[in-house]
Amino acid sequence: MTMAVSRWRSAAMVALVAVLLAVTGTAGAAEAGGGTGAPPPMADGFGLTQVAPAVGGPTDFYLTVTTPEVAGRHHIKIILPSGYYRDPAKRYPVLYFLHGSPDEPVRQTYPALSSSNAMITVIPDGGARGWYANWLDQNTPAGAQNWENFHLDQVIPFIDANLRTVATKKARAVAGVSMGGFGAFHYAQDHPELFSQTASLSGDIDLSVDSMDLRLAAVASLVDGPGVLCGLSSGSCDPANSPYKPAVDSDALFGSPYPVFNADWRWNNADPSRHMDRLAGIGVSIYVGNGNGVVTDGEFWLEGAAKHVKEHMDALGMPYHYVDYGDGSTWGTQCNGRHNGGCWEQDLRDLIPRLETAFGS
Repeated sequence: MTMAVSRWRSAAMVALVAVLLAVTGTAGAAEAGGGTGAPPPMADGFGLTQVAPAVGGPTDFYLTVTTPEVAGRHHIKIILPSGYYRDPAKRYPVLYFLHGSPDEPVRQTYPALSSSNAMITVIPDGGARGWYANWLDQNTPAGAQNWENFHLDQVIPFIDANLRTVATKKARAVAGVSMGGFGAFHYAQDHPELFSQTASLSGDIDLSVDSMDLRLAAVASLVDGPGVLCGLSSGSCDPANSPYKPAVDSDALFGSPYPVFNADWRWNNADPSRHMDRLAGIGVSIYVGNGNGVVTDGEFWLEGAAKHVKEHMDALGMPYHYVDYGDGSTWGTQCNGRHNGGCWEQDLRDLIPRLETAFGS
């Protein structure tokens, strides 16, 4: 069976489950959490198995799951609107928020993500260096690394089956920070039938030779470059605690990253900047700073990537929402223009009301 057929069947199953829940009221089972102060019950399915009790309260909690698609245990954080339990008939659009490297869902505590009473937010684990993709090499020491399958074929239908979502493209958005910004554009480009809005917050959205620095940063995460540098330094860091272990080959993700005799063609195929035409009809938002002129700050390099993508969209005549907040001096009270959560919180304060408007239109 081809991947396309598999995804079509997954999409069909999502639609069928949504209809059945609407008819039978099965989704109301999740309401039990509201009266007990506990998270709502979530039934296993779509290849996901919960291996620990849910942690948190009725509207902000996380699950721990396993899946054959990705080695290890993984958290899925879920934020429900404060009024979710008051109207058992009301359904909500969903924002899928993708974290950066080497972060994880539980640490995504941006106040703006909890501010919306109009949508559900889901933050799935993307790994320290999963890159929101199905790796070319599944036989590395890292084990199975099919992150795209995990998120699109499993997490989305799991959420639609267990919560009162509006299970349509119109009511679904994907956004992400840094590595997650790449994932947001990559998923929306690969599957425009799933998402109506996508957003990059300081994202690695140009992995072409025009932004070779960002491509090599991705390669460094694969080969555990930070751990190697730590081992060579005389500082206090411990290379054994690098989040990028175990090291894998530089070709593990998309094949050869080196632009010699077109050996890097898979990287070019996955590069969001080259395929902005695939986002036609999808709302596109880009947020970036300038690193405050500090060349060792990731934002300094990401600004160039964002500008490349903007140029591609301009050439295509595409509409978009683009914010380059420079040194951050006019972007909220916590942003210094660098690659950090103070700027991303302000990005989200701008993005979330715009998503609410788009969902409600």
